[in-house]
Amino acid sequence: MNRFARLATRLLAVPLGIVWLEPAGEAAGAVPECWPAGAEPDPAVPACCRLVAEDGMPRFLSRVGGGSEDGDGDAAFAFAGVPLVGGSGELLGVLAVTDHAPRQWSEDDVRDLSDLAAACSAQMRMRTRSETVRQAREAAEGEATRVHELLNRSELLLRASEDLADTSGLDDVRRRVGDLVGGGLDPAGIDLVLVRQGMLHHVTGPADDDIGPTPRRLPEPFGLVSHWPVARAVREHRMIVVDGPSAADGAGAAPGPPGPPATPAFDGLRLATAACLPLRGTHGTLGALVLGWEAPYEIGVDERAVLTTLAGYTAQAVERALHLDERVTVARQLQRAMLTELPGVPGLELSALYRPAARDDMVGGDWYDAYPLPVAPGGAATGALSLTVGDITGHDMRAAALMGQVRSMLRQADHDHAGEGPEQALCALERACRRLNLPASGTAVHAHLTPADDGHWRLTWSNAGHPAPLVVTADGAVETLVRHDVLLHHALTPGPRTCDSRSLPPGSTLLLYTDGLVEERGGDIEDNVDRLSHRLAAAPPGVPLDALLRSLLDSVGPRDALDDAVLFAVRVAAS
Repeated sequence: MNRFARLATRLLAVPLGIVWLEPAGEAAGAVPECWPAGAEPDPAVPACCRLVAEDGMPRFLSRVGGGSEDGDGDAAFAFAGVPLVGGSGELLGVLAVTDHAPRQWSEDDVRDLSDLAAACSAQMRMRTRSETVRQAREAAEGEATRVHELLNRSELLLRASEDLADTSGLDDVRRRVGDLVGGGLDPAGIDLVLVRQGMLHHVTGPADDDIGPTPRRLPEPFGLVSHWPVARAVREHRMIVVDGPSAADGAGAAPGPPGPPATPAFDGLRLATAACLPLRGTHGTLGALVLGWEAPYEIGVDERAVLTTLAGYTAQAVERALHLDERVTVARQLQRAMLTELPGVPGLELSALYRPAARDDMVGGDWYDAYPLPVAPGGAATGALSLTVGDITGHDMRAAALMGQVRSMLRQADHDHAGEGPEQALCALERACRRLNLPASGTAVHAHLTPADDGHWRLTWSNAGHPAPLVVTADGAVETLVRHDVLLHHALTPGPRTCDSRSLPPGSTLLLYTDGLVEERGGDIEDNVDRLSHRLAAAPPGVPLDALLRSLLDSVGPRDALDDAVLFAVRVAAS
């Protein structure tokens, strides 16, 4: 604009040029631009105002001291002004020149100033269009950013719906929620609390290292009626937003007096914003998910919808995990109730170890059993012991229930066939399953252990398709008891079974186990059995059987634990 004022002074040979903008227009409040720069524009401004106020037509006037056609003031001066017009004919301002002495404006003066005003108007229209384009570009960029953020949030919720659909427990839910929000919402702190008997309990991840910069020990459970904002979110079933040291509710109320952090887990962390999201389950609020940010975090309508949806997916995963945990607890209690408390037998050390599967109901059909053998009619008590390790097919409560029935039936078979070998008990079990239409299938080693002379024990066993037992003597020699018959199966016609026997000298150890110890996906079971034999032979003499079994499970057992496993060991006391 200053350039147009300068050109006007050159073309019309006047000392002052001015571009005056309409104060009511978009440039309201702008000062007139003059040439020379910084010159005082009066009395040109009143003349420009009059031009605009009257009819907006070009104005060329000249007056001498003491009066003029303008009738304004005493000083002599000359004024020429042409309106600046926008694209729709609106008045943008005035391009004007002034002289300190009266003069007559020629036709060339009028034409030159009008042409220059047209160019100035065009420049102003271009500037207006450029500004409009700039604003539109900024708006488009802002909208693109918003759309990108919405897409990121949509991807976050899609991942949440997928990742939280197959969680296996509360710690898994906690870990996956941390992974999800870490890449999208990027909070500095995460806490998951659940309601249990009127208290709020923290749920930890595998290492719980994403609450704060260093691993922290989570606080103790706290009351549902406590002052913590997270407890309020659970009680009132709605989102509570905490800004700094003061809390404001989700309705946007003004912050109250300084209060506690959103949750005890955030105590000591300098978080600017936290959101407490209630987890609504089928039968009430399960707890809350709390996210905290170090910088102020604006939670608008869109963000609120994202957080609410994320809390919904989390609540579904938590409810599913609680149901699974309850089911697994019941199943494990059932299985523990059916696992035998080992009897005390003079001259023998007994130990058993059970590890559940890490899938399905985390229980299965593996079992061990030991009980005194009944005395045959008319016979004398021998102190004989019955030993069993078996594996009913399956990794669920059904397999555990079938295992309980089979175990009880095998015990009864031993009592019904007192004085007979272990193969007769297995045959009686098969016949009973067939008559009762019990769909039990699997493998088992059933053995009788009878004391002999000089501290020896006589082992008699029958193997129904089960992994071969191992015997290690006091000098470290390992023998595999390879003889076996077909497995147990309800579709097979019961036939005769065989048995075998050997002496167990003092200091020897008998190891019975299920295939969950040596079977591994992608591995060779024979290699694992060989490794088990070497580990058993290399065990220090006299090591407690409990420690021996744990060592064998840790060193030989598969890490993924897709199958449950039983280890059962009997050691003959050294003479």
